[in-house]
Amino acid sequence: MPRRLRIDFVSDISCPWCIIGLRGLEIALERMGDAVEADIHFQPFELNPAMAPEGENIVEHIGRKYGATPEQSAANRANIRERAASVGFTMAMADDARIYNSFDAHRLLHWAEGEGKQAALKHALFESYFTHGQDISSHDVLIAAAARAGLPEDEARAVLSSDRYADDVREAERLWQGKGIQSVPAIVIDNRYLISGGQPPESFEQALRQIVAEA
Repeated sequence: MPRRLRIDFVSDISCPWCIIGLRGLEIALERMGDAVEADIHFQPFELNPAMAPEGENIVEHIGRKYGATPEQSAANRANIRERAASVGFTMAMADDARIYNSFDAHRLLHWAEGEGKQAALKHALFESYFTHGQDISSHDVLIAAAARAGLPEDEARAVLSSDRYADDVREAERLWQGKGIQSVPAIVIDNRYLISGGQPPESFEQALRQIVAEA
């Protein structure tokens, strides 16, 4: 019998290490084969909750927030692109890339979970932002991502044009921050084990095998 695991994946759409970590986890689960049956739930975390509607240039944002020079920022993005490629994801972040508010994306993800399409939408949103450089605060971009994930466009539009699920997202954000999550990605397994950061598949696989062995 496979070991059933609940996996809470706390992350933000605007976090490049989150898609790297997600792909690492997915590859590790594939390598585990029938030993594990994973039930993944994507939980909201906003890296930039006060981001202005027009967003901010990524080089300026990283410099202001972390004190990185443009050269350091460029080197970091090159490393991220390389790590993303190693797990099969195309990261196309350029100097003119922008960071946007992701709250509405989290509301849409909350809705998508009830529709059984949360993982598909998560991937579609990451591709919209990191591969195609689109504005993930734009309702048109979000609706298009929902359609690619197999969700009905009219229902996605109805969610976004209202404040539906706003309280649920804020409550979930408070819940996970209250559990000590201050950076993402944070992967919480069975509410007992924490794996932090955009780890490679080998690290996830090792951790998962240890968890299964302990059980």
